[in-house]
Amino acid sequence: MSSELDDLAGAVRSVIDRRWSASALRAAIDSPAGYDRDLWSVLCDQVGIAALAVPEAQDGLGAGVRALQVVAEQLGRHLIPSPYLGSSVLATTLLAGTGETELLAGLASGERIAAVAFAGEDFDDRPITTSGGTLSGTARLVLDGDLADDLLVIAEDELHLVDPAAISRRHTPSMDPTRRFAEIVVDGAPTRRIGDAAGLARALDAACAVLAAEQAGAAARALEITVEYAGSRVQFGRPIGSFQALKHRMADMYVLVESARSAALAAGDALDRDDAEAALAVATAKTYCSEAFSTVAAEMIQLHGGIGITWEHDAHLYFKRAHSSSQLFGDPAHHLARRELAHS
Repeated sequence: MSSELDDLAGAVRSVIDRRWSASALRAAIDSPAGYDRDLWSVLCDQVGIAALAVPEAQDGLGAGVRALQVVAEQLGRHLIPSPYLGSSVLATTLLAGTGETELLAGLASGERIAAVAFAGEDFDDRPITTSGGTLSGTARLVLDGDLADDLLVIAEDELHLVDPAAISRRHTPSMDPTRRFAEIVVDGAPTRRIGDAAGLARALDAACAVLAAEQAGAAARALEITVEYAGSRVQFGRPIGSFQALKHRMADMYVLVESARSAALAAGDALDRDDAEAALAVATAKTYCSEAFSTVAAEMIQLHGGIGITWEHDAHLYFKRAHSSSQLFGDPAHHLARRELAHS
């Protein structure tokens, strides 16, 4: 961590500490947008998180993947719903190489958000096709797709900008209430081609590396909450954290958390260096962080006992975020296959 990255983490953490709480999380989940617009505005205005991936030549901050990861780690610790991953990371990274200055300026301020529609029921499927200047097809699990001001669509080998008013968008609730998805139906909608789809692979690698850091941050916070509870919950006249068996389980959780963070940051470093094996590092991070977070979240519920399965406690939200994140941008099996391909 450089001093600049430490300062960025501190700035994000300071805003969150002032403005976020368990009640704020539930209020954000229940809001029409699914996130706290005021918090998002403050993070964009005071810290500039939406401008990080925008090139300096287009009035952005021109930061690398590691800076994006620093923000995601802090947001992940508190399960903060926001357009950050879908708009400020995936869509912005995809647009950065197209020269779409006007679009990027809107995203950099955080006043507009963008969504990327590219996959069907199978993550590897590209269901939208183009013919005669119009698009047709259905994309599923589009991050923030029902709220986006700008909709980017991958059709075959091309990147298109589609007017959201000209298509059908439907919010699709998932097991994880802290992440917002939509189904996008494009039926003969007019479109403007803004480039080819060559940048999608790079944008997805960046999004996976940032998601891995978010998973590591959430896992770290889940462990902290569990350790705090184990130190205060008394059974048989002693805090349950003093029992050797529980110490071992929490020590195992700590190893998973630290290893996950290491894998995530290694992927970010590899992408920023344009390393030849960056794709392998990303696949490793996405696989390991998904499994580590899922394990830690499950242990969090177990070690909290009865309170861990109540609606009022946050444990179930960490558990749901862990399992939804493991499937996002390809499940562990998909990324294990990528590793095998990279080794072959």
